[in-house]
Parts: sequence; C-alpha cells; structure tokens
Amino acid sequence: MARKFLYVMAAFVVLLLGGAVALVLWSDSLTKLAFVPTAKFTPQAALAANVYDDPKMWIARPGLGAQDPARWLPPGQKPEAQPLHAAVFFIHPTSYLEKAHWNAPLDDTKARELAETFVRGMASPFNASADLWAPRYRQAAFGAFLTDDPQAGQALDAAYADVLLAFDTFIAGVDKDEPIVLAGHSQGALHLKRLLRDRVAGTPLAARIAAVYAIGWPISLDHDLPAMGLPACAKPEDAGCVVSWMSFAEPADTKLLLESYHQHPGLDGKPVGDSAFLCSNPLTGTAGGAADAKANLGTLIPDLEKKAGRLVPTMVPARCGSDGLLYIGSPPDLGPYVGPGNNYHVYDIPLFWANLRADVARRVAAKAASKASAQ
Repeated sequence: MARKFLYVMAAFVVLLLGGAVALVLWSDSLTKLAFVPTAKFTPQAALAANVYDDPKMWIARPGLGAQDPARWLPPGQKPEAQPLHAAVFFIHPTSYLEKAHWNAPLDDTKARELAETFVRGMASPFNASADLWAPRYRQAAFGAFLTDDPQAGQALDAAYADVLLAFDTFIAGVDKDEPIVLAGHSQGALHLKRLLRDRVAGTPLAARIAAVYAIGWPISLDHDLPAMGLPACAKPEDAGCVVSWMSFAEPADTKLLLESYHQHPGLDGKPVGDSAFLCSNPLTGTAGGAADAKANLGTLIPDLEKKAGRLVPTMVPARCGSDGLLYIGSPPDLGPYVGPGNNYHVYDIPLFWANLRADVARRVAAKAASKASAQ
C-alpha cells in the first residue's frame, strides 16, 4: 500500500511538469520505475489520410454539441453576444500516465477522460468561437519526458505526426478567409512550436494567424521564435504574434528548471544556451511587465471531481521576472497539484482564464481591423 501511495504521489507531481523540466526534477529511480515505458518502442502506423474526417477523432469540433467539453463555461460566465470570428486549433497536454506504451492508444479510457478534462478547463477560454477544434492524438507518454532514451524522441515524433494530420484536416475544413488562433499547453505547446515552423512560417497561412498561445513550454527568443515565423506579442493590440508564459508562485525555486532549459536545443537545432525565453504577461497583454491582482478578471478554481469550477476575480497578480518566468505572488489555493518550488504549471491557463478570453477577442479584433484597413 505504501508503495502504491508513493506511485500515486509521483503521478501527481509528474502531471504538473512537462518535458525537459521533468527530466531534471524527477529523474530519480522511483519516478522512472513508475512512468518510463519498459516496452520497446513500436513505430506507430500512419493514420489514414482522411481519419480526422471522423468526428470521433476530435475532443472538440463544430457539431459535437453537448458532448464537446470545450463548450463549457464557468457559472456566471455568459456567452458573448457576438461569436468570435476566428477558427481555433487547440492541442491538449499529456494525459497518458501509463508505461505500457510509448504512445497513448487512441482508445485508452483514462487518457481520453483526462484529455477531455484538460480541454474543458484550458480550451474553454477560446470557446467564444463556434469553430473550436481539439484533436485526439497518440500523445507521447509522460515517461517519454523522464528519460534521454532515443525511444522518447521517437514517441514525440509519432505524436507530432498525428497533430500535423489533424491540423491539415482543420485547415481544409474552415473558411478560407477566417482568421486562425493556434493554442496548446505543455506537450501541446511543444508540438505547436514545431507546427508553426513546419506548416505556417513562410507560407500564406501566416497572414491568417490572429494569435498563437504556446503556454507552459519555453520558447527561446533566439532559437525558437525566428523559426516559428511570427514575432512575440509586444502589446495588447498586436496580432499575428506569439504569447507564452510559465507560472510560479513565490518564493520560487527555479534553478533546476532553468538549467534544464539551457541544456536543450531549440527549433533551429542549436543549443539554446543562455538565450532568453518569451514571457508574456497575461494581465497586461505585453511581453514582460507587471500588473497587480486587480487587473485579473477571473481565475478559474477547478473542481476536478465534479468536472466544474468557478471564476474568482482579482485573485493573483502577474510579473515577468528577469529570468523569463511569470511570478504570481504568494501561492494561491487552487488545489493539490502545485509542483515543487511553487511551480503552477498545471494551472498556467486557469490562473488567467478570463484575461486569456479577453486577450483572444482583442487580438482577433485587431487582426480584423488590420485586414479591413489593408483592403
């Protein structure tokens, strides 16, 4: 029983941390034993080119109705009078915590249910759009982020291949004149970075991007952002740009996280070294800066057991530190899943739910105004 308890606690901790961060913080033998797959990596058969034509391959998409978790709104939050005129593509974070496979089977019940929970809380800020899509994909297992085994990289590549196929279906299915918002958290943000490089940068599609929200994953200003083909969002009215942050309460212990970041390559294949990474302030809409809690329009306090939550305004401030991390002051009580060092990774989006919703609307409006003035 004690061993089982330790494994469960390790699962909760690893759930908070993505990618290279977890590799450094939780690479001890217990965590590896609990999560790193022991089976040999099995190359994933390519999905059929038209597989994402099937609504069952989507957690969220137009036409799913009450089955779509992304349509959820917190109590008291009313739908906008005018729908957001933009198509949204959201990539969910890792929800597969098992070690039987390097990639999650599409029919794994636990992974599917947790992914739907993530979409409910993290994609719902974007649901002023009626055109919100979030694919199921054969995500890399959490254990893939806890080892330098080459099989882990193969698992991530396999997951990314599914994301690309879903994205191509999304693009083919939305109005050709509709602005596009791209979003993802943690593993989803990692795939989103690559997608920008491989499908958007230097193409006509770049002109349709209203905003990119790559949250919970570091973006190097020197080694990632240029390859993504879009600038950082410097001001709240900017459009066609990238937003990103990683949240810590104070006092924060970020040493190992930063050391891990500095050791890994960017999208250009070069080590990021001491390159700064992007910190967007979700309360101001700027790159960098600070705002006190009164600027926070609403933090989503989740109730995971009831698959619900409530919005509380003015709960936390936000300040981009000189190290590129986002600091939220004293630790707020959002639930049990706060990581060591006051890492609020799993709450990156809920902390600023209402401000993110407003930010999306503002940047889509700015994109529309820019297009109108150019005609």
